[in-house]
Amino acid sequence: MRYVQSLLCLLLLTTSTFGQELPEVNPESVGLSSTVLDQATEALQAHIDNENIAGVVATVIRDGQIAYTKALGYRDLNRREPMPTDALFRLYSMTRPITSLAVMMLWEEGKLRLDDELSEFIPAFSAQRVFLDADTPAIEHTRLRTTEITVEHLLTHTSGLGNRNSEIYRSEGVRSRSISLEQMVDAAARVPLFEDPGTRFRYGISTTVLGRVIEIVSGQSLDQFLAERVFNPLDMKDTVFWASGERANRLASLYRPSSNGTLQPHAIERLPFTQTPPLLEGGVGLLSTVRDYSRFAQMVLNQGTLGGYQLLKPETIALMTSNRIPEALFPLFGRENGYGWGLGFCIAMDPALFRYPIEKGVFWWDGSAGTRFFIDPQQEMITVIMAQVSPANGQGFREQFATLIDAAIIDRR
Repeated sequence: MRYVQSLLCLLLLTTSTFGQELPEVNPESVGLSSTVLDQATEALQAHIDNENIAGVVATVIRDGQIAYTKALGYRDLNRREPMPTDALFRLYSMTRPITSLAVMMLWEEGKLRLDDELSEFIPAFSAQRVFLDADTPAIEHTRLRTTEITVEHLLTHTSGLGNRNSEIYRSEGVRSRSISLEQMVDAAARVPLFEDPGTRFRYGISTTVLGRVIEIVSGQSLDQFLAERVFNPLDMKDTVFWASGERANRLASLYRPSSNGTLQPHAIERLPFTQTPPLLEGGVGLLSTVRDYSRFAQMVLNQGTLGGYQLLKPETIALMTSNRIPEALFPLFGRENGYGWGLGFCIAMDPALFRYPIEKGVFWWDGSAGTRFFIDPQQEMITVIMAQVSPANGQGFREQFATLIDAAIIDRR
């Protein structure tokens, strides 16, 4: 089977459609206003001038055609190096949809099921207990769990696993980029769950654990699997777990506002993204460009196909981009926000609760260093915006951009 898959990849490499760039067009030709898009550019530049962000790359695609792409500000603020269009950005949580897609590729091949128990792949989870009090977790205060973690629980963040930055995970040394994925997953299995699987939405390390499941099921390391099965077919040539060589010179610097409001260099990770990490983290570990992520998003909008290569069936994409969270577990993230969750994507379920215009059924997500994407099936549009700032809000630059992009739609469908 792997030989057949490799042969298919090779054949695709030789076709004229492989690697073909999405065409650039005049905005009005796809029903968007150039005037309002110029206003979006001015708004982003104002955020740069006010030092909310150092620089940004953004694109808007409609009907499979690029109507807008801008690179503004600086890749390196201190050196005054301009932001290139092909800058690399730390995706953090925007890694999750990619890893989730990889899981569903294995699901389509019958190599795993959504109701498969995690302990079937990683026996260490068979003995995992549950904290008596999730608000004040203590290793010595636990109970037996009543349900098993399944693949779907991991995809929907209802597994009971916690956030990588939780105090108990930090004290127990669960997550570090200097340990291997196998070591991290084993460490996570040693720490009790915050609640029984399937009983609460808790955004956390579930997708990173899925990365280890991919390795076990496929017999490949996560980076090898993603490169062979996702990145190469989609010509995502700059989506990697670390930036070396020429790529390191395109990695956007990360900044944090100081007490006086000026941006200062900031390191979220002890092990920088310019060094090979032992931890291949399917939840938050990838670097990418706006161009690469746009190709991933276009494939999803195309119901699993891009450039003549079909990664998933339309039915599988529909499954991934529909809400899978039971009504009893709402609201997500502890507040009414209009969010639902599919198999790797956040779903806009109640647009009235969002802080910016959004269509019902849009699927999207963002990253904790200032990245975000939207895929809008109704308007046949993709928006990708990337900066590098922590905290990620950057005085609302992404929300303002989304508002202006919505206002730019002349031909609303």
